[in-house]
Amino acid sequence: MSLTLVLGGTRSGKSAHAEALALATTLPVRYVATADPEDRSMSDRIAGHVARRPTGWETLVAGADLAATVLIGGVTLIDGLGVWIAGQDCRAVYAAIDRLIVASRQAEVIVVAEQAGEGMLPLERGAREWLDTLGAATQRLSSEASQVDYVVAGRPLSLPAAIGSPQPAALADSALRHHGDRDVRPGDADHAVNVLAGQPPAWLREALVAALDADAHRYPDESRAAAALATLHGCEPDNVVITNGAADALWLLGPALRPRCVALIQPGFTETEAALRVHGVELERIFEPSLPSSAADVVVITNPSSPDGRLRGREEVLALAGRGRVLVVDEAFMSLVAGEPASLAHALNDGVLVVRSLTKLLSVPGLRVGYVLAPAPLAAAFRAVRPPWAANTLALAALQAAAAHPDELAELAARAGAERADLQQRLARLPVTVWPSATNFVLIEVPDGLRLIETLRAQQIAVRPAGTFPGFGANHIRLTARDPESNERLVSAIGAAL
Repeated sequence: MSLTLVLGGTRSGKSAHAEALALATTLPVRYVATADPEDRSMSDRIAGHVARRPTGWETLVAGADLAATVLIGGVTLIDGLGVWIAGQDCRAVYAAIDRLIVASRQAEVIVVAEQAGEGMLPLERGAREWLDTLGAATQRLSSEASQVDYVVAGRPLSLPAAIGSPQPAALADSALRHHGDRDVRPGDADHAVNVLAGQPPAWLREALVAALDADAHRYPDESRAAAALATLHGCEPDNVVITNGAADALWLLGPALRPRCVALIQPGFTETEAALRVHGVELERIFEPSLPSSAADVVVITNPSSPDGRLRGREEVLALAGRGRVLVVDEAFMSLVAGEPASLAHALNDGVLVVRSLTKLLSVPGLRVGYVLAPAPLAAAFRAVRPPWAANTLALAALQAAAAHPDELAELAARAGAERADLQQRLARLPVTVWPSATNFVLIEVPDGLRLIETLRAQQIAVRPAGTFPGFGANHIRLTARDPESNERLVSAIGAAL
């Protein structure tokens, strides 16, 4: 995840800038106050900050351990590092800062700090110790931060990295790279990850064991899996490119297609945008009823889409294609739809590329089971930019076995649909907005999403905050359907919390 440091002098506007950064993520926000609420001299300032913040934000008062305040799955805004240091044993500050840095690798953290080093060196020993500690702490945070902003007169200046220091690994908004597995702790009832619950089917387990015995000592050979998938979808092996999950295919879009501008139909899988940003591609976010501009030479649509589970018809999707344009259809969730009525996988068109995944249907997210179906020239472009042995032996065995078991795949899709219908029926008794869905998850909107998510977490129920998807906010939550008993526990917990 990421650490952002916001520096500035007194009344510089640094807190307001940090709050704007937190709000822009669309994630749940925990505001960690460092000023003493009992200090009457600070009361007006505290009241002004409270009035400026959104009502849905959670507020905590900082203790000695800043790392303990970090909100997993959201943004933690720690406002006033210098004020916090003034109340601590300076000898313990450095260890606390290091723990905070470690915690920021699992969450989004924004630290607001007073700029040290301006003005004369204080004569009083205690003041000098505070200034030394603040300066060292901000430099330590700066060395690990992916972003450092210095605010002057309300205007932020982004500071460059120190010469010779490592650059941030990702250029994409970290909210785009938030996925449901981060919301689940050991022991949680998992309604966050959109993978069918349980172990892989017995026929798949047998195929994996056989592949481990027969092929693990060799480099992977994808020819048999590609031929099996071609038979399943009625195309040629040259139309199949096997990838390390659907996400891998979407990360290859930039180098394979070399687009000038990509239009991303919203909502959709956010990793696609993250990948294209890293590759420096110009992007358009398209919210209906708007259409892609003529500048877009690639259009990407997720069907069914996430987080809402909407299934668009074939003609609606194909209408996005155009002369000189590549249409990329992310069908990672399509295998969960009984009969796949809107899939383009069985009728490849020129200029249309379909991304598929069996990870979710087969309950094997650890294997990364994905592939691309495309006209031969487009498929060749993807192969040209893949690393060697992009798919491992077990993933290839899973794809080959799945292609040989279409009836069993249909049964799993029917199960996914039944579990979703059961969840929708139970949600109907609650005063929440429920989106229609064709896959195994449902999107809801509630009055106070932040509080509901934390209430469910306290009961060891994990759900997926949907505010990381462009166009949705903190009150939108994605719920993955499970068996009726699990669905009832979830819905009852939501009802009790509303």
